[in-house]
Amino acid sequence: MATEGLAQAMANTRAVLANVKPDQYDLTTPCASWDVRALVNHIVGGSHYFAFCVNNGKSPDGADTTDFTQGDLMAAYDDGIKATLAAFGTPGAMEKMIELPFGAFPGAAFMGLATNDQFTHGWDLARATGQNTDLAPELAGQLLEGAKASIPDQFRGPEGQAPFAPAQPAGADASAADELAAFMGRSV
Repeated sequence: MATEGLAQAMANTRAVLANVKPDQYDLTTPCASWDVRALVNHIVGGSHYFAFCVNNGKSPDGADTTDFTQGDLMAAYDDGIKATLAAFGTPGAMEKMIELPFGAFPGAAFMGLATNDQFTHGWDLARATGQNTDLAPELAGQLLEGAKASIPDQFRGPEGQAPFAPAQPAGADASAADELAAFMGRSV
């Protein structure tokens, strides 16, 4: 199944999300400009965004300002997961060109982006809420390998100015998920 890695990344993030408590929404996260509430909204909103992009061949007009923490965020995430996996599983989705604000990508590359986004932000959420960050070691290793091959230095810079922060050191005893997070610019 072509969507297996994405499904696993979303399942891992769902397990972390299920353990987030409302009294944690104001905690800081490894994403400097986001607290837990903003990160949760990005994760859940992202699950719907990916489906929209694949189904429509482009990103939606305007930003989604839905606060999923004010409703049943797990149901909203489950709906987004289902829609995203269905969209990427549609015949031709991997070859379809998708117009994003930062360029056009074939569906397969966009799915790689979505997988890394969901997994890495699941790590961010686990870190911010005191959960175990040693998530899916085999998948984390695959995502790290893919990220190293596909994220050039010109995509790195200060938050808000570049898609990715500069890579950080992970430490000799870091898990594969921690190594991925460090490569994606997080302090681990």
